[in-house]
Parts: sequence; C-alpha cells; structure tokens
Amino acid sequence: MPSAAEFSPDEIEAGRRLFAREWHFTAAAGSLERLPPARGIEIAFAGRSNVGKSSLINAITGRKALARTSNTPGRTQELLFFRSDTALTLVDMPGYGFAAAPKQKVKAWTSLIEDYLRERSNLARVFVLIDARHGLKSADEPALRQLSEAAVSHQIVLTKADAVPGPELAERIATMQAALAKRPAAFPVVLATSGRKGTGIAELRAAIARLLSERSR
Repeated sequence: MPSAAEFSPDEIEAGRRLFAREWHFTAAAGSLERLPPARGIEIAFAGRSNVGKSSLINAITGRKALARTSNTPGRTQELLFFRSDTALTLVDMPGYGFAAAPKQKVKAWTSLIEDYLRERSNLARVFVLIDARHGLKSADEPALRQLSEAAVSHQIVLTKADAVPGPELAERIATMQAALAKRPAAFPVVLATSGRKGTGIAELRAAIARLLSERSR
C-alpha cells in the first residue's frame, strides 16, 4: 500500500509498545462542562459519520470492542475518552455530515466539537478520517476549515484503503497532500490504513508515538 510516511524500525516498535498496553473507556462528555480534566496529551479522531472512527480506534489498540461500532451514522453523539497507563488519551469525536439524529441534537454536538477544539489546551492533533474510496467531499470542508480556524494540528488518515487499487490510491494521496500544503495547521503527510486487513496500522501507531515523544520533551 503506498504511503508518504516513513518510520524507522525503532519508531514502529515504539508505536507497538504504546498500544500493547491495556486501553479502557474512561469518560463520555456531551457538553463542555462534562469534559474530564485535561491530563497529559490528547489526540482525537474526527470524520464523516460512519467513516470508521471507532473501528480504527479498535484496530490501533488491538481491541475488538473498545470503541463501539455501528452501521447507523451518528451513533457516537458525545466525545468518548480512552486511556491507558501512559500520558496519552484517545478521543472519539461525533461524526459530521449525515446523522440519524434530531437536528437539535446534531447542532448541540457540533457546538460541543467547536468548544472542544478551541478550549482543550492539551489537544495535540486531530486525525481526520477520510474514506479512501471517495476521497475528500464537500462535507469534509467545514470540518477542515474549523480545524484551521482553531489552529489545531490535524492530519488526514484514509480508511478502507484496501478497497482502492494501488495507482488510484497513490494519486489520491498526492492530490490530498497538495491540498493540505495550503493549510498551515495541517500535517502534510497522509496515512493510508485498513482496519479490516491491518495495513497502515503500525505506521499510524508510530506516528502517534512520535507525536507523544515530541510533545513530552
């Protein structure tokens, strides 16, 4: 699978060790007031509804049901927090775009996301998940703009990349990286993953371990 990311064997091993630990659910927050106290470093996973955020969190932590998965878009309606015995916290964010929920509820969690991005001082990066089969869509633009306006570091992670032929995937990655170069807060490397086949998971773990190491210095 093509990827612009390069990691040393030591970084791959650091990522493996980081996620070989016991990870567990710690909190759910439906409002800014219910956020758990900021601790250590947080990374969050964002994306269109049903893009596979929960599945990817399960894949990188090596757990089958740490984060609940669903075929119903909009099932995740709160910020969900997962921790181990490290300084790192993983956050599963509500999906944007279509959701099988009342408009008022969608508006409420959209506001929650905006507040979280602006106020969370220990948020190190948001990984924006994009379905590799479809690429960037108009529904992704408001979220990317929101991240840029909040000056939050963000990086695109392609999901379901095993469903896209190699040359087409490479071209899609190149196009995305060119677009990201225009966004100061965007990390310029696109990671391609497949939770089903496990491809790209070691590289994503390594990227997170590298980020944790950099922020801990």
